[in-house]
Amino acid sequence: MLKEACVENFTRVPEVIAKGADRIELCDNLAVGGTTVSAGVAAVTTNYCHSKNVTVMAMVRPRGGDFIYSTEELEMMKQDLVHLKQLGTDGVVFGCLTDANWIDEAAVLSLLELADGLEVTFHMAFDQIPPENQLEAIDWLVEHGVHRILTHGGPADSKIEANLDRLKEYIDHAAGRIIILPGGGITDENLSAITTALSINEAHGTRIVG
Repeated sequence: MLKEACVENFTRVPEVIAKGADRIELCDNLAVGGTTVSAGVAAVTTNYCHSKNVTVMAMVRPRGGDFIYSTEELEMMKQDLVHLKQLGTDGVVFGCLTDANWIDEAAVLSLLELADGLEVTFHMAFDQIPPENQLEAIDWLVEHGVHRILTHGGPADSKIEANLDRLKEYIDHAAGRIIILPGGGITDENLSAITTALSINEAHGTRIVG
């Protein structure tokens, strides 16, 4: 079981690695769902994690709020992504939507081009896509080489245990073509039950190792 710990800056990184985290999702500002860290935080954290044989997925998000980005914000994301790549991150985490809550295809494709050679996770912006369009969204992300989708399987204020049936639908539809990465409310206490119910090999959380 690969445990991806979502952390804010460097502070808890040594602790969560010592407790068994296998991969770090590196963010700033978790109170708004995570934004891009500074270059200094990215460099030090990446070097530390690699010294412990732990991989790093860096958040590329210029602000909190919605996932509909202006031309200027997208340019910020592109520059941050290139810089994170230069600093040695193993992968990046992003998601862009249109005002119709579909994938902003042009924006995502432009970021994917820059992310060539890195792992890519499409984050919980996925959960803002209307349920009737989500399976099609999985297909689009598969087609364009995204490696995994981070999803809660339902509304942000729902318990993840209530969303297991929907998460199973995603996993069945993905059929091994892309990793469905459940997150949001997974802790060291419910991890085993959730991973067993879903038959998954990866899970994500801020408290996944306690």
